[in-house]
Amino acid sequence: MGRKSVKGKEKKLKRKEEQLKLAASQAVVDAANAIEDPMSLALPFKKYDRKGLSVTIECLKMPNCDRDTTDWAMNLLSSNMKTLYEDSNWGWKEREKREELTDDRALMLVAREDGGNPVGFVHFRFDMDFDDEIIYCYEIQLMEDVRRKGLGKFLIQILEILAYQTRMKKVMMTVFKHNKEANSFFVDQLKYVVDGTSPSVFDPMNPEDYDYEILSKPIKAKKTAAEKTE
Repeated sequence: MGRKSVKGKEKKLKRKEEQLKLAASQAVVDAANAIEDPMSLALPFKKYDRKGLSVTIECLKMPNCDRDTTDWAMNLLSSNMKTLYEDSNWGWKEREKREELTDDRALMLVAREDGGNPVGFVHFRFDMDFDDEIIYCYEIQLMEDVRRKGLGKFLIQILEILAYQTRMKKVMMTVFKHNKEANSFFVDQLKYVVDGTSPSVFDPMNPEDYDYEILSKPIKAKKTAAEKTE
């Protein structure tokens, strides 16, 4: 039997290394999704009390979310975003948005006033993006009367803390190019940048084919217990 080539062995070894890396990344995501209450990792951020606004933040796993909160979130999403979707190539598809919001993998940060009324939410997931373990922010929506009081920035900071605590590599989101307010918020205020997976990067010769960008912010790696003792 002939001897296998060195090049063939190298390809096999590289493929095995890639499979092990992917499995390790997926294990990190699975561990994050197994956390019963992600807000336990960001306890100092459970309360926001600034600029005349006082709210408490909770994190809900969507399979456990009550119908009233789900309906409120869907109504707010429709009120804030329907026109922007209708002005895009995607169009507004309410059933698909509800399915996305209520997916078993979905989580939601909900900001409630002292009386219990919700005033804002963030829909997100611990997930994989190609080979990277990430938090993907699907939505951040606030009611009109609580905007420009720092709550949106506070909620995104919670996502970044959760990403750090669970060893995610970055926080990502999709933003319509024509949503000037969202672009200003994420890019100018929070310093997110166009991700390498965004259409303007992988298909720069056809910008007219895409009306969105994918933004991201890398998250500093959390040291393991072993690294802390070195």
